[in-house]
Amino acid sequence: MLAVYAATRVASAVVLMLVAPHQEATPWTPASPGYRDYSGTMWDATWYRSIAEGGYPQGLPRSASGLVQQNSWAFFPLYPMLARALMLATGLGWTTVAPTLSLVLGGAAAVVIALLVRSVLGPEDTRASLGTVLLVGVFPSAVILQVAYSESLALLLIAAALLLIRTRHYLWASAVVMALGFTRPVALPMAVVVVMHAVHRWREHRGEEERIWPAEVASLGVLGVVSVAAGFAWPALVGILTGDRNAYTETQATWRGQQAVVPIRPWFEVADWFFGRWGLPLLLVVLIAFTALTFARGTRRLGPEMHGWVAGYLGYLFLVIEPGSSLFRFMLLAFPFGTVTVRASRARWWIPALVVVGLVGQLVWTYAFWRLTPPSGWPP
Repeated sequence: MLAVYAATRVASAVVLMLVAPHQEATPWTPASPGYRDYSGTMWDATWYRSIAEGGYPQGLPRSASGLVQQNSWAFFPLYPMLARALMLATGLGWTTVAPTLSLVLGGAAAVVIALLVRSVLGPEDTRASLGTVLLVGVFPSAVILQVAYSESLALLLIAAALLLIRTRHYLWASAVVMALGFTRPVALPMAVVVVMHAVHRWREHRGEEERIWPAEVASLGVLGVVSVAAGFAWPALVGILTGDRNAYTETQATWRGQQAVVPIRPWFEVADWFFGRWGLPLLLVVLIAFTALTFARGTRRLGPEMHGWVAGYLGYLFLVIEPGSSLFRFMLLAFPFGTVTVRASRARWWIPALVVVGLVGQLVWTYAFWRLTPPSGWPP
C-alpha cells in the first residue's frame, strides 16, 4: 500500500521539478525555485507559514474605507500548528517541515483509505483498495499531497472518521470529526454520513438483523451533534477572537472580490461568465451527471458511510463554494469515486490508462495552476 503511495509521490515530485524551471519570480519564490521553496511557499502555503511562525492577527485588517482585507483568519489552524510543533521539536524550517508533514500525512491517509475499502468490500479485495490508493495518488491535483497545504491532513481525518463510524467507534469518530473541523471547512458533510449510517442501523434493528443498544444510540447522537458543531466551530471561534461574529465569512468574501457569500448563486454566475447563454444548460448537464454518479448502484454499494460522504460532500460544495480552478483540488477529497472506478473497470488496460491520464493531468494542473505568471493567475 505504502509502496503504491510512494510511487505516486515520486511521480508528483518529478512533475513539480519539471514545472519549477518554468516558474517566474513571484512574491513567494525566486525564478526557477528549488523543490523545497516550490512545495513550501507557493500560494496558500505562505498563509499557513505565517500562522505557524507568527499566529493570527489581532482583529480583522481593514482598508481605509473599512473593507476587510485578505488575512490568515480564512485558514484553519490544525495543520499549521502541527507544523509549528514539529519545527520547534526539530529546529528545522517551514520549507522542510511542512511539505514533509503533508507527505507523511498523505501516506497515513493511504493506509486508512485501504483499510476503509477493505472493511466495505472484504479483506480479499486487495485490487479495490490498492486501486483506490493508486487513483487518488495520480489524480490531477494530487500534487497537493506533498506541498504545504492541509489536504493530506483532511484526507486522513475524513477516511479515519468514515472507518470509525463504519466500525461503530462513535466517540473516537467524534474526536476525529472535531479535528477535521479545525483543518478544513469540510466537517459539516459528516452529518450526512451520520444520518445515513443511523438510518442503516435503524433498519437493521427494525428487521431484527442486529440489535442497537441504548449506549450506541447515545454515542451516535453525540457524533451527530459534534458533526454539526464541527462545521461551525472555527467560524464561531474566529468571531469570538476578533470581536466580529461575521469575521470568517467577511474574510472569505475577500477572495471572491465581493462582500457577501451567497449559497449556490456563484455556480450560475460563473457558468454564465464562462459560457454565456450555454452556461445554464451545461451546468445542468454537469449537475445531473454528478447526481447520477452519486446515486448510482456502484456508489450505493460502498455502504452508507462512503456513499454518505460523497453525497454530503458534493452537495456541500454546490452550496458553499464559488466554482473555479480550486474545484480540481477540492474533488480530491471525494476519494470514494476512485473505488467506484476500480470496481467498474473490467478491462485490464483501463486502470493503466487512467494512471497515464492522471499523470498527464498532474503535469497540466501543475503548469496551469501551481505555476504563477505574475501579476495574477488561476489559484490551485
